Amino acid sequence: MIDWDNIRYFLAVARRGSVRAAAEGLGVNHSTVLRRIAQLEERLGTQMFEKLPAGYRLTAAGEEVLDLASQMEASSHQLETRVFGRDRSVRGLLRVTLTPILATHLLMPDFAEFAGLHPDIEMEILSAGQLANLTNREADVAIRVVYDRKTLPLNLHGVKGPELFGGVYISRDRLAAWRAGAPDPIRWIVISTHGIPEWASEGELRATGVPFRTTDAAAEVAAVRQGLGITTLPCFVGDADPLLVRVPGTDLHMYGTLWVLTQGETRKTKRVRLFTEFISGRLAAYGPCLAGLPISHD
Repeated sequence: MIDWDNIRYFLAVARRGSVRAAAEGLGVNHSTVLRRIAQLEERLGTQMFEKLPAGYRLTAAGEEVLDLASQMEASSHQLETRVFGRDRSVRGLLRVTLTPILATHLLMPDFAEFAGLHPDIEMEILSAGQLANLTNREADVAIRVVYDRKTLPLNLHGVKGPELFGGVYISRDRLAAWRAGAPDPIRWIVISTHGIPEWASEGELRATGVPFRTTDAAAEVAAVRQGLGITTLPCFVGDADPLLVRVPGTDLHMYGTLWVLTQGETRKTKRVRLFTEFISGRLAAYGPCLAGLPISHD
């Protein structure tokens, strides 16, 4: 029988176009990928790739194997999720993927409470910049901001949450200095992968054309606190920060709708079901602050 692991390595090279990229994606050495491909070629008695200056290209035989290998991968994932879905215990690993800003500025206290309620569930919060893939079982639950519901894959099951709005913020001290006539220029603070929004010229303040760029949301928040300029933030971040205030004359804008997503049989496990019900309730309670509405403390 063909070794399924060799098929995994074959798919990685076919999709990424190079052995180096495949090795990085799989978290193994370059030589390991080469060895696995050689084993597969020897088992099938044919060459899978042509080595070109620009990378690896599938041969005609490799193209045929790619279709079958993709089907094998899909069947493997389906098998895993069905077996996983039969697990009714309230113990084991639960992996949740979401953006860093949602984890650190909103939901970490709720994750801590859920972990306290279910001490036998091992929680893994995947809050890196790139969201994990539910279909490939890289995570069990995803909490995502979705602007258009039609973009959600059909194989995902979702619980719709509240809408998420953002505003334009500046430090209270910087706004006071501007009102007092301070000559220092006010910059737009942006994450490097994002451009300055079209509505950046709204409001009473006018920013210089030279932006201040950061690589992540944490640095973005730190920069606006330091008085470097103005930036857009989710309302649950900006309104909760005592050092920040909304820029006068600006309107709120909608980022999208929060969804709690699961996939296939995975959603039927008891720990996943408990978590999705718990976190969906918390998100619903956060509706007003996510929408940027004033919160009553009566």
